[in-house]
Amino acid sequence: MRGKLTVLMITAFVDMLGLAMIIPLLPFYATKLGASNTIVGVLIAAFSIAQLASAPLWGKFSDRYGRRPALLVGLLISAVAYVIFAYAATLWLLLLSRVVQGLGGGTIGVVQAYVADASAEKDRAKGLGWLSAATSLGAVVGPAIGSVLIHWGRHAPGIASAIFCVLVSIFAGVYLRESRETSITAEHEVMHQSGGGAIWSVISRPKEPAQRLIWIYTVAIGAFYGTAPTLPLILADRLPVTEANVGFFVMYLGGMGVIVRAGILGRMIEWLGEARLTRFGLVLLSIGLALIAAVHSFTTLLVALTLMPLGTAFVFPCVTAMLSRVVPKRHRGLYMGVQHTFGGVSRVVFPLAAGVAMDRVGLGFPFIVAGVLVLGTLLLTTSMEEYAPTRAASVT
Repeated sequence: MRGKLTVLMITAFVDMLGLAMIIPLLPFYATKLGASNTIVGVLIAAFSIAQLASAPLWGKFSDRYGRRPALLVGLLISAVAYVIFAYAATLWLLLLSRVVQGLGGGTIGVVQAYVADASAEKDRAKGLGWLSAATSLGAVVGPAIGSVLIHWGRHAPGIASAIFCVLVSIFAGVYLRESRETSITAEHEVMHQSGGGAIWSVISRPKEPAQRLIWIYTVAIGAFYGTAPTLPLILADRLPVTEANVGFFVMYLGGMGVIVRAGILGRMIEWLGEARLTRFGLVLLSIGLALIAAVHSFTTLLVALTLMPLGTAFVFPCVTAMLSRVVPKRHRGLYMGVQHTFGGVSRVVFPLAAGVAMDRVGLGFPFIVAGVLVLGTLLLTTSMEEYAPTRAASVT
């Protein structure tokens, strides 16, 4: 498993590195082509919309044809998108590049399904945590590399991202082996097998194990990633935070997530088990979000920026690991994709709602609401131990 996970971590790191290199440059490219702020918002959202729409399709594809082909095709599609981005001379081409990027990026659920396939149940959450750490590291390093490459010309970051995607697809093609088995295991059954059926089951049957886990993931990821982009607004209003130093706070937030996933997540799983660690993570995340609303000093900010990545690092790998256990193996890729579809919708809805609330109610209000919603998902964690055995139980 360790060799396969290493290959996946390298693949995920390079894939995110390429994406993170161009994200900060997108507004500058767009405004130079005459885009308004609204159009810039559309360009940013286009990626998430395409990603959430394609994720279940990639999952279904990987369940039928294999994880490896899906990952390789997704990487090559991303490479095409970066080339379009590099040479986009109109807003329409820039929009096309974002849509194609989202289509290629829809394979994140496939990557997680691969880890679930290739790992023992007792090590699944730990493996997913390491994978998430690699992705987070790419998101931390990528923007700096993109800013350096821009000195070689407007096309350089996009071309470099495309080259990275092609190289890592070759690397994965050589070293990555198929993880999906054709045998069917006796896991919890889920009736719906189509993408639409699986999506509808989350809405119509929210009390079942897989559906509850998806809702926890949806609320938590929306609360964190939906409000985090608005963090500079409240910091600039209450603290001496400007464009010149806000990046350091963002790097701390991302860096803490990498450290927790790579350093202590495995020990925490062994100590508490996935179910209890999920509950603990939800509490930490909710407190961290609520503290942002109360920030008036750097001390409070530091505590909040520490609790939030601790919470997400504990919640997301454990929830995904448990989800992989409660769906049939033959549908694992599909439901991983559905999870990211709901997470994608949440990441679109939360920031829109946060912006409106900041204008009409107050800068801190969205963070309080997000914290309350996350805390409310504890009600969905009842009986989790039934499908999240402790490490001690899993080795007896």
